[in-house]
This record gives sequence, structure tokens and C-alpha cells, in this order.
Amino acid sequence: MAGVKVASPRTAELCRQCRQACSGVFADLTEAAREEFISLMRPMALGQGETVFHEGVPAFGLYVLCQGKVKLAKRTRAGHSQILKLLGPGEILGEKTMFDRETYTCYAKTLEPSLLAFIPRESFLQFLRRHPSVALRLLEKMSRESKVFGDRLVEITSRSARERVARSLVELAQAFGEETNAGWDIGVELPRGELAEMAGVSTETAIRVLSEFKDRGVVVLPGRRIVILKRDEVRALAHPFRTFLRENPA
Repeated sequence: MAGVKVASPRTAELCRQCRQACSGVFADLTEAAREEFISLMRPMALGQGETVFHEGVPAFGLYVLCQGKVKLAKRTRAGHSQILKLLGPGEILGEKTMFDRETYTCYAKTLEPSLLAFIPRESFLQFLRRHPSVALRLLEKMSRESKVFGDRLVEITSRSARERVARSLVELAQAFGEETNAGWDIGVELPRGELAEMAGVSTETAIRVLSEFKDRGVVVLPGRRIVILKRDEVRALAHPFRTFLRENPA
């Protein structure tokens, strides 16, 4: 984990003060179990664009995202990337390697300065044995995501680039966005290349579609931000597959 900076006990303090409910996987823990869970955490702070873990490296544990935003993505043989998921505060990443003891099947990179907590695999597995309800909720979470990624495969092979870009914009706005005087801000400063990765199109195609949307007065593009002006029109373009999953929606 090159570039990792170990933070102060601030992460544990943030965890104790947190009111947004760390991942639903850990909902309804008793106070004693919550303190036990916090004690397993090893805090780490990363700047924007830093790697949390690399695809193909041994997986030694999972992470809780306390502050910031992180993308999970997978590289193709041609060297391109496909964003699988964007995560916000309270969500977990790396959990799918907890049981097979193999390597990470994707990579994780911060989209903005972020604070995370790392939990070693063996410590987490022991915690699950003591708290089986957490294990059941973790299985439910992974089952939901498996269905979502199945829909994602169908979308990539059957939907047009315009529909995929529209869907990505809508789901980003639903997950991270906010209403502003200018319109529905998607809430993420996302370079066009990363929007393309999320939509499963080339960067050139993403730029072309955004330009088309701008010319039609559907969006405005202040810098790296994207603000949706005609929400209904963008939603109408998006197929109803649920291809983007936020575990802890705002």
C-alpha cells in the first residue's frame, strides 16, 4: 500500500461520533460489538488519485470508507478501465476476497482526499464468527451486487452510448448529487475519461454525448462538474436497469 499515511486515532473517534451508520452490514451492533469492531481498524489517509489497493495483488483485508469517494474499477487487456462502482462514506470495499483468500479482482482509487480504515482479514473473520448476523448481512449485500453486475453486463452489450451516459449521470446524481440554483449537480468532479469508464464507452464518445446534451440544453458543464438541467429528459433516456449500487444512499 505505497503512499499510505497512517493517521492518528481520528478514524476511531470519527467512527464513534458517526451518525450516518457505517455500512448496513454493521447495522444494529450492540455498543460492545461496535467498540470491538472499531478496535480492529487501522486508519489510513489518502490524497486524491491515490490507490487503495491494486488489481491482482494478494488481499489481506477489507476497508471501510470513512470520508471521501473511491472508485472500484477493472482493467481490460487493452489497457482500458471499466468502473464497477463508486463508493461514498460508510461503505466497505474489498469484502469479496474475505473468504477465498485470493487476490483483488479490481483496483480501488480515491476520487478525492479520503479517510479509510483497514481491517485485517483474520481479525474480521474472527469478528464474523462472534457476530454471525453480520456475516448474513454481508452475504445479502454481495448477493444484491451480483444481480446488479449481471444487469450491468446486459446494459453494456445492448444499450446505446447515449443511454449509458444518461444512466451514469442520473445514478451519480441520485447517489452523490445535490439540488443547486443551477440545477441537479451530480456531486462528483468526474473527469470525462472516468465518466466514460463508468458508462462503458470511449472517452471520445462520452465527450461527444455530453456535448450533444449541452447543445440541447439538457446539461451544463462548469469545469469538471456536470449539472443536469432537464432531469426528466435524462431519466427518459436511461434504461431502468439498476446498474449502479449505493449501499448507503444519502
